[in-house]
Amino acid sequence: TYPESFPHFVRGRDSLREYITKLFTSRIAIYDGAMGTMIQNYAKRNKLEEEEYRGDRFADWKCNMKGNNDQLSITQPHIISGIYKQYLEEGGSDLIGTNTFSSTTIAMADYEMEDYAYELNYEGARLAREVCDEVTAKDPSKPRFVVGAIGPTNRTGSISPSVEDPSARNVTFDELVEAYFEQIVGLMDGGSDILMVETIFDTLNAKAALYAVGEYLELTGLDIPVFVSGTLVDQSGRTLSGQTGEAFYASIRHSKPMCVGLNCALGAKHMIPFVEKLANCVECFLHVYSNAGLPNAMGGYDETPADMAEQNKVFFENGWLNMVGGCCGSTPPHIKAIREMSESYKPRKLPDVGRPKMWLSGLEDLVVDDVHNHLGLPFLNVGERCNISGSIRFKKLMMAGDYGTAMDIAKKQVEDGAHVIDINVDDGMLDGLAAMQKFVKIAVTEPEVSKVPFMLDASKFEIVLAGLKWCQGKCIVNSISLKVGEELFKEQATLLRKHGCAVVVMAFDEEGQAATEDEKVRICKRSYDILVNEVRFPPEDIVFDPNVLTIGTGMEEHANYGVDFINATKTIKEQCPYVKISGGISNLSFGFRGVMKIRESIHSVFLQHAILESGMDVGIVNAHEMIAYSDLEDDMKMLCENLVFNKTEDATDDMLERTNYERACIDARKKGLPMPRKPRGKMPNLPRLQFDYDKVEPKPATEPPLPVSDVARNHVPNSYVNSKLTHETIAAIRAKATNPTKPNIDYAQDAGTYPESFP
Repeated sequence: TYPESFPHFVRGRDSLREYITKLFTSRIAIYDGAMGTMIQNYAKRNKLEEEEYRGDRFADWKCNMKGNNDQLSITQPHIISGIYKQYLEEGGSDLIGTNTFSSTTIAMADYEMEDYAYELNYEGARLAREVCDEVTAKDPSKPRFVVGAIGPTNRTGSISPSVEDPSARNVTFDELVEAYFEQIVGLMDGGSDILMVETIFDTLNAKAALYAVGEYLELTGLDIPVFVSGTLVDQSGRTLSGQTGEAFYASIRHSKPMCVGLNCALGAKHMIPFVEKLANCVECFLHVYSNAGLPNAMGGYDETPADMAEQNKVFFENGWLNMVGGCCGSTPPHIKAIREMSESYKPRKLPDVGRPKMWLSGLEDLVVDDVHNHLGLPFLNVGERCNISGSIRFKKLMMAGDYGTAMDIAKKQVEDGAHVIDINVDDGMLDGLAAMQKFVKIAVTEPEVSKVPFMLDASKFEIVLAGLKWCQGKCIVNSISLKVGEELFKEQATLLRKHGCAVVVMAFDEEGQAATEDEKVRICKRSYDILVNEVRFPPEDIVFDPNVLTIGTGMEEHANYGVDFINATKTIKEQCPYVKISGGISNLSFGFRGVMKIRESIHSVFLQHAILESGMDVGIVNAHEMIAYSDLEDDMKMLCENLVFNKTEDATDDMLERTNYERACIDARKKGLPMPRKPRGKMPNLPRLQFDYDKVEPKPATEPPLPVSDVARNHVPNSYVNSKLTHETIAAIRAKATNPTKPNIDYAQDAGTYPESFP
């Protein structure tokens, strides 16, 4: 059809991923503007009332339909096609979004049109496909693309609709996934080239949409570029659900979007600091489609095309963008002015590809590899007190259903230096599934708690998975292991990868728990090879727990447990690049419970060596009680060194003698005034242990991070023959479609249609 070279593009012949990469790196691409504004403008010049919204087909519909703009794709297709065409021809858009912002079963419930979701998406995309092809045919050197628009729905997974009950929700993650999946099938069957999850005010909703996209791509074997666009609601630079822009990106980057950015809510000039922050951290392409300023008193937008172009200029001057468009208040003249302004500027360069790092998020983001704790150690403190087995007080509160007071424990941990909060509600007398979900749903509404990432901790996989589905941020799941067998291990790991979380992998296998150094290394290396090579789990998101076991028990076979852990940690880090090493530190000193000074002194010595000499990164600790190594008394330090490293036969006995002394001191203090606490002072940050793979220089990126599928990695073109996508889940959606006639869903073009070269 067209030549086999950029800038020409032929569906089914050329890789759209390769094409978009060439386009976005050669110039700033142009997206469209507001659909709603254009419909409103049409209504000012033409009759567009209830009767027109209904059309002949829905003349007798049971409720009012005016305002359901997506429905116009069915009842007034000429209006929607006309708007598409104006953005393409007058605005000069390279890509246009479909009129499907609210076309999910969830949002269509307002008009009792849930059954028409597939058709609404199909028709919205089909009209765009036809207009794009018509305009492309006039100038094949500038192909136009259909972006399937996936809106946020009118419900939120992270925010309670009830003032009285912070755990209440009006939609679940699974309900969102189901609704989004149906929308995606309709959009792709209608001829979409790209999928855009947009106007994200709650990242949990976006994660559900991206999960549905991932399922569609897996079922079809296609490589469809995915764009993601968040909405920061005010000058705080946060989404409605409270996340910063960086935390939002950290939460969704696992889906390997090709382009990420911001739209709606604000005018371009109000977005400047937030776009700059994203430009400094986003690994893929970046876009902005802002409103035409802030709404006026009448709800309208006052920025002229020239005003809006001038407001966007700062993005172009700084080289922050690869794609630009407009949102509320923008029209084809606005897009034309922005396009003309952008033409003399270069697009944003993809950042260099450096060492992969674990990037977690709550309401705020956290790069684990860059963390230093309150004692100056390169170490992630995971707070242990919201764990039934780690806190008697927390257990009593959970048993009593006092979630409010339990939140105070979580807040206190953050105040005391916890970077991540461990949540564990395992107890035989408690419904763990219900308790985990309720705790998480309440915790995410508490800013002082949810600003940090969560570690969801349970012995049953279904409990952590249930909790994960209520977290908008990027969590750590604790834990999985090979003790369930290799197949189930891979199945669980694959599911966690799809949800985008990090994972703790215990040093267990089918034969039991690793106790010796060799066992720890063997099981962790086997787990690593399966996760990285077979599951394609990001190695930087793997946290191995080689089992911190109790020392000082008096049993000879336990005496070397500390040494084995420390030695194994270094070997695992050497053999398994980018992984983290964690452990439940309180296990180490369990034999000395009741005397916190002794326990924390042992922990201090253990961590000093495990972190600085072997590279341990993470630990479940009580940050408030931690003692700096430099604050240890010389004699206490010697006792702990002897015990941890099994240096003397009498190490346990010597420590027990000291423990009895400290216990006597505690009793004595109860009879008099408390002794003053030693001031800690400011601790210097100590250097992190470096491995060979940490010293590799970043290399230039040739394209955004690729999804895990083979079709994406090999740039296999989409066949655009949707009729061959016959998976039963997709077929079921088509079977219940409401289209009056059987729709055409194939869009393949002859390989010779256009030149086989970009663009």
